[in-house]
Amino acid sequence: MNNFPGLNKWDILENIKIEKLIFGWQWFAKLEHPNPEHNWKTILITGWAIPWSIVNLRVLRKKKRFIETQIVEIIQKSPIEKIHKNNPYGESGGWKWINIPYENQLEIKQSQVKEAFFVIEKNFWKQDFLEIEASPIEDWYRNKVEFSFWKYLSNAEWIEEHFNVWFHKQWQFSKVIDYDWTPLIGEKQNQIYREIKKFCKTLWLPVYDQKKQEWFFRHILLRKAYFTDEMMILLSFNPEYFDKNTKLDKTEKLSILKDFFEKLAERYSEIKSIYFSHNPNKADVAIWDLELIYGKNSIKEKILWLEFEISPTSFFQTNSAWAEKLYSIVLDFAKNKSWVVLDLYWWTGTIWMIFAKSGAKKVVSVELVTSASKDWEKNAKLNNLKNISFENTKVEDFLEKYLETWEKADLLVIDPPRAWMHPKALEDILKFDASQMIYVSCNPATLARDLEFILKNSSYKIGKIKAMDMFPHTHHIETVVSLIK
Repeated sequence: MNNFPGLNKWDILENIKIEKLIFGWQWFAKLEHPNPEHNWKTILITGWAIPWSIVNLRVLRKKKRFIETQIVEIIQKSPIEKIHKNNPYGESGGWKWINIPYENQLEIKQSQVKEAFFVIEKNFWKQDFLEIEASPIEDWYRNKVEFSFWKYLSNAEWIEEHFNVWFHKQWQFSKVIDYDWTPLIGEKQNQIYREIKKFCKTLWLPVYDQKKQEWFFRHILLRKAYFTDEMMILLSFNPEYFDKNTKLDKTEKLSILKDFFEKLAERYSEIKSIYFSHNPNKADVAIWDLELIYGKNSIKEKILWLEFEISPTSFFQTNSAWAEKLYSIVLDFAKNKSWVVLDLYWWTGTIWMIFAKSGAKKVVSVELVTSASKDWEKNAKLNNLKNISFENTKVEDFLEKYLETWEKADLLVIDPPRAWMHPKALEDILKFDASQMIYVSCNPATLARDLEFILKNSSYKIGKIKAMDMFPHTHHIETVVSLIK
């Protein structure tokens, strides 16, 4: 019980029990208050805690029906919290849920999807949710990780850290924690990361200072194909460092680095491709002017019956084992695999290749990012797929022109960005009168909003709903929905 007279901005609510996750980073609780006006009012919570933790909250905003708050302190840990055996470092931005047992993670994510469908069930009919699909791998599942070189100097904290390499600290982008291991990738990748980091220190070249926009080392990027074991390494650095430090021999230093990486590849046969990224860009990005210094310009991955060439700039699903499962489910949801398929927003490009290979009469893939489409044109040729056409444009612009030509599609496959599907595109997809739509979403809230519009303005009904866990130990959840005429 909280004994205070009212609820004002910056007031502290004490001993609040977090009940559930509703979407994204927001948690849900109910307030017990002696004033009937506030008693059992909904509390929306930002910040990080595990469900059923007891927390203190700071009031940010008071609305008529709810209060927006932020976690100030965790008073009592959740009864479900357990230290994960494969993680010595505790919580981090890439695996904040790692101390929630995996079976509980799945329960929370399934509930999150059902929560998002509350309005649909209220206005239409009760939905049948298939059991959530667990990731085939709980740990070491990422096929791409990017480590940052950073220095952290703080007079207030009496800290001088001149050679940190790892990930940015959660909620504190200006700081990179210095660790030698991550549960996101396998032990061999971790070992390679440690060797690169250790060797870079021996060169006595400084890490890049993002504030001053100067100095040398910037990023280490590792990619590993799950089904073929082929690996790619990319080292990002600022080449302009040598322009300001003319006493250093740039050619000699880069030659030493190249020699190290060549010897590294000799010891690890999985390494098939190594790049330097000559990167004077002021933005904190890893890829800029690329120089292939060893091996092939891409690595190969195999998913279902297809082969993919993955370059440093390629878009690809981060959890390859999970991606294969997702594509299998989308294919299974399709009523007819010989239809004309219109593939919207699918920037990773894989799904249209799956349908093309499975006998679709024609597949039209629409993607705004030109580099992504070029990658998938190459992969279409690699797999001898000829029943595909590519459109580089905004989906909302493409749909209008496509409809004007009286073109039809039997199946629409939709995977929009996390934020939204453009309202104009949402209206236009209904004009196709397609027999089926399969909507793949990484945001249950926007998914439910779009589905409500579709159900209100058409004769579609929801056939199947299946949640899929794409990223274990995070709040992210993928949902596949089949809509049938």
